[in-house]
Amino acid sequence: MSKIRLFVGSALAAGTTVTLDAGQAHYLLHVMRHPLGAPLVLFNGRDGEWQASLSEASKRVARAAVERLLRPQPSPSDLWLLFAPVKRARIDLIVEKATELGVGLLVPVLTRHSAVQKTNDQRLGAIAVEAAEQCRRLSVPEIRPLRPLVEVIGDWPAGRRLLVLDESGGGLPIAEALAGLAGRPAALLVGPEGGFDETELDALRRLSFATPIGLGPLILRADTAVVGALACYQALSGDWRRQAENQC
Repeated sequence: MSKIRLFVGSALAAGTTVTLDAGQAHYLLHVMRHPLGAPLVLFNGRDGEWQASLSEASKRVARAAVERLLRPQPSPSDLWLLFAPVKRARIDLIVEKATELGVGLLVPVLTRHSAVQKTNDQRLGAIAVEAAEQCRRLSVPEIRPLRPLVEVIGDWPAGRRLLVLDESGGGLPIAEALAGLAGRPAALLVGPEGGFDETELDALRRLSFATPIGLGPLILRADTAVVGALACYQALSGDWRRQAENQC
């Protein structure tokens, strides 16, 4: 199988031809020196993963012929991540690792201590696509526009549990909080580098759908907390647990 995987917007089916965008064409032809007829792997988040081959290449266009299905499309991930934006390198890392760790929806939120007040949605989307291509994921998480936390909480859907990473030390151990959440809609909320304001934590603790959780005695950076919490979730309640159960 080709090691080159590309995310495309076109429908995928045997016998169809997909026109690649300019960036993908440049990457294939000028970076990877991919020859005509050489294999590719394509996915679009809807139709599964497909074997293809480079069928046309010129200075202006590159096309791929879709040949056969490699993997069917799995059920979409139902895990959300709410996070306060942080400085550029760290927010890039959050999006990359959240994609690799199976998050289905990324929701940047503004909190009282948020040092970063805007996000570059186009750049974050490109990072998510690249991460999905590299980790063999068959979907790319949706990234919502930045909104105040109070607005996101005000629109909260019924039935989805919100796990709030509480750096003050007052939350349940994460393993205890995740017990019984397997198969249920859930979301993780990670605050800014300066932590949540005490009034924010008080308001979050009063929500019937929220559970404050802790990640141990150390104060973690926001990006470290994201990776740690998502890994715990996947191991105890998510994809890694289901994979282990299926192999038994």
